[in-house]
Amino acid sequence: LQNSVKTEYDKEMLISRNIICKNGFFDPMVEKVSEMIVKHTGNSISEKGLILDVGCGEGSHLNQIINKLHYKNSNNFDGVGIDISKEGIMIASNEYPDNIWCVGDLAKTPFMNKKFDVILNILSPSNYSEFNRIIADKGILVKVIPGSRYLKELRDLFYDRTDKQEYSNEKVLRHFRKNYHLIDEQQILYTVELSIEYLEQLIKMTPLSWSASKENIQRAFKIGLEYITVDFTVMCGKKAL
Repeated sequence: LQNSVKTEYDKEMLISRNIICKNGFFDPMVEKVSEMIVKHTGNSISEKGLILDVGCGEGSHLNQIINKLHYKNSNNFDGVGIDISKEGIMIASNEYPDNIWCVGDLAKTPFMNKKFDVILNILSPSNYSEFNRIIADKGILVKVIPGSRYLKELRDLFYDRTDKQEYSNEKVLRHFRKNYHLIDEQQILYTVELSIEYLEQLIKMTPLSWSASKENIQRAFKIGLEYITVDFTVMCGKKAL
């Protein structure tokens, strides 16, 4: 990373995300991403594949996906994660030492051209020109974005009767399709039961809480939630040659 960058992804948030991930919150999404990688890499990887997770946070998604691929596929994959958050990379390197972890900017990654068979971009910003530079000609990009119902119960509590109560991912979808050739798209919708301790970690983890008032956050704790809705769109694309 060539210059210091302020980020709201602090240590407390990333620790909470690590706890949430380890408790299975994202398991259906991780399973779907793994299935897509197996389906769309097929025989195009002769020996060992290389996967890059751009915006990897504290590393749980990449580590879980790599582990699943080892069970699903005859190809072995090495995992590389990059994130602008030093705190996230510190957690990842301590928790998951079998992968490679880098502090860096997704707009200017420290990697050579056409090196990655798979790029993951999970709940993170994109830079398609940089992705095009570092992805192999037959490589795939798997991007995961929130759906309109993602954490809807928290949105209702935090942003009732404001323009932030509703969310649409159409703009992000169009941008993906404009830059990459879409070869697969899947919706994932499920609910997760919440204890008060789990709710606390979820609120600490999600950027939804960043601009919520302290009063509304306390209100969420007071009211409590029995379950939360999880809604993702998973897209798989190839670059236009």
